[in-house]
Amino acid sequence: MKCALIVPAWTPHELFPSQTAGSQINYWQPLGILYVAACLLRAGHRVRFYDGGFVRRDEMLRQVSAFDPDFAGIYATAFGWDKAKKTAADLKRLNKNIFTCAGGPYPIAAQERCLADDGGSIDAAVTGEGELTVREMLDRLERGASLEDVAGVVFRHNGSIIKNAPRPLIEDLDSLPFPARELLGDAARYIPPPGTYRRKPVATLITSRGCNRRCLFCFQIDRARASGIRGVRYRSIGNVLEEIELLLEQGYREIKFLDDSLASDYDRAMELARRIKARGLRFAWFASACANQVDQSLLQAFREAGCWAILLGAESGVQKNLNTLRKATTLEQIRHAVRAAKEIGLRVSTPFVFGIPGETFEEGLKTIEFAVELDADLANFHALTPFPGTDLHDHHAKFGTISRDLADYTYQGAAFAPYTMTREQIQQLRQIAFRRFYSRPSFLVKKLFAMRNLSDCQAALGGMTSLFWLWAKKGVFQQR
Repeated sequence: MKCALIVPAWTPHELFPSQTAGSQINYWQPLGILYVAACLLRAGHRVRFYDGGFVRRDEMLRQVSAFDPDFAGIYATAFGWDKAKKTAADLKRLNKNIFTCAGGPYPIAAQERCLADDGGSIDAAVTGEGELTVREMLDRLERGASLEDVAGVVFRHNGSIIKNAPRPLIEDLDSLPFPARELLGDAARYIPPPGTYRRKPVATLITSRGCNRRCLFCFQIDRARASGIRGVRYRSIGNVLEEIELLLEQGYREIKFLDDSLASDYDRAMELARRIKARGLRFAWFASACANQVDQSLLQAFREAGCWAILLGAESGVQKNLNTLRKATTLEQIRHAVRAAKEIGLRVSTPFVFGIPGETFEEGLKTIEFAVELDADLANFHALTPFPGTDLHDHHAKFGTISRDLADYTYQGAAFAPYTMTREQIQQLRQIAFRRFYSRPSFLVKKLFAMRNLSDCQAALGGMTSLFWLWAKKGVFQQR
């Protein structure tokens, strides 16, 4: 079958304030879609990918119409759900026989509610990992058979919405083909946020799926499943190295590991770093880890294997708020991890959130001072977001109030407010935090002397523009 996989059209200014977009904009390789694409290609289907981050809506529809697909898979986040519905309706106007299917974080969380809410333009939704589900779905569609017992699918049938049993999670991740990055076109377009990469093109890669932690704000696909396995599922080190070597052959010069924590299995992380070094694989890489899962020995092994930067989740500078988030880390562990990484020569990024249940405005100010104390190379300050499917969203009445507008469900939109703080205070804290952290003379001088390449200069220019507006304009983050 001819399959179109689509990210609906969007623009950066729909996500970020216009004054700060230059220092926040990013385009990630969509690994989930590319894994599905690879499985469909392996099964003999014709596949094209359309990325709405680079193609306007009308032009995308023209291209899809020229391809004339039988099946369209549409990616949907909570923020992008309205765009996904409109894209499905557009496709049905092009050709009412196109089978439209939604997938991604929002359909996984919303399940049958997607089809009840979509206006009738979406024929089915995938409610879990899509690789095997979509392949089986296409096999049924190609034969004209029913989707009635295809695990992991919600679909329409004779005016009714049918929800099938969940599909067990994929245990053998090595059995999957590598993501079909050849469908991306110009790979150099896909870049992380400014200042978080050194070389282009940048590839994204995951060595595992899932997480063995249960943070309040994180959506875990395995948390309520009667079948499948819980926790982290790992690819073999050999399989990961094979993909790295392929990426280097394809011309990629940097890799961003997107595991929730690359150090969730300490010994495995150490082995991966040592084998990258032993094979002489030369590339820059960036990873994320939990502060209580790393030490100086592991970070040193990362550095020797080519790692140049690491994200260490900090989240708050108040211990009770870390406990509320169920982070299972202490302030001292965060201090120790950041200090160890900096001593080794890694650039450190520390994200923080405001609007934690029970957090007060004064505690938010303490978090800002903690960020300054850590003195990481980069810090980000988000609004805690109650994405559908998280404990924060499902039990929000216990913690605070949520927005009913899915357009607010980004890290920018303050979609959640605890009973102890207002949305306006959350956004005010974000603006104070960015001003306070990035306006320090010591930080600015350090950044000036750390600039080494064009990417660093571009990041600095975008950052200075954002900083100007953060001082010149009130309520920057309250603008939609």
